[in-house]
Amino acid sequence: MRTLVIGDIHGGYRALAQVLERAKVTPEDKLIFLGDYVDGWGESAETIQKLIELSKTNSCVFIRGNHDLWCGLWLDKGATNPVWVAHGGKETMHSYIQSGMITKNSHKQFFNELQNYYIDSKNRLFVHAGFTSMHGVNKEEYESNYYWDRTLWEAALLADKVAKKTLTNMLTSPKRFRHYKEIYIGHTPTTNYKISKPIKAYNLWNIDTGAAFTGKLTILDIDTKECWQSDSLPSLYPDEKGRN
Repeated sequence: MRTLVIGDIHGGYRALAQVLERAKVTPEDKLIFLGDYVDGWGESAETIQKLIELSKTNSCVFIRGNHDLWCGLWLDKGATNPVWVAHGGKETMHSYIQSGMITKNSHKQFFNELQNYYIDSKNRLFVHAGFTSMHGVNKEEYESNYYWDRTLWEAALLADKVAKKTLTNMLTSPKRFRHYKEIYIGHTPTTNYKISKPIKAYNLWNIDTGAAFTGKLTILDIDTKECWQSDSLPSLYPDEKGRN
């Protein structure tokens, strides 16, 4: 059985279907999704439906992203906000209304049952964005940090740079990284750094390869570090703009 981690999808159902096929995913594979399933491309409802179907055939872990929080509130309570609408929410609402899936209780349940983070049996942490506590993920953390924080990623980049220049890793590494064997996140596209594949910084892996924008969707085998990618999302949705 492989354990595969999947980056931010952002309504790119075609990319999800393509990368699952390229990775030759079978029911024996465990799938860990890092959040932001919706908002961006025009098939958010179809994406959620596919994830629900996968949960019936595979062992799946679904992490909550900031966009999933917004969409879940809309489906459950009809709540919207201008920031969400301007950052993919409009496309998501259109997808749900056009597809008729807006009335599916299974979709509301999906969003309500998302996890803020997941720690596997090998002490590897999976979270959408990050956390701030020096004690690791815990009850004292503001819940919103799990799907909004970027300081963890910034600290990983700095720690990685310092570690390559000194032998005193344990003295220079931020305490947050010592609690886990590895950390896997999304939220900050690697394409912001002009890199189209996952980035490893210290013991943290960033799997968001810019599917919301001009990048691709990525699946990574967390044991072998082999990865598979979809085509770029603009090429799969030539008539849409996504979040460009």
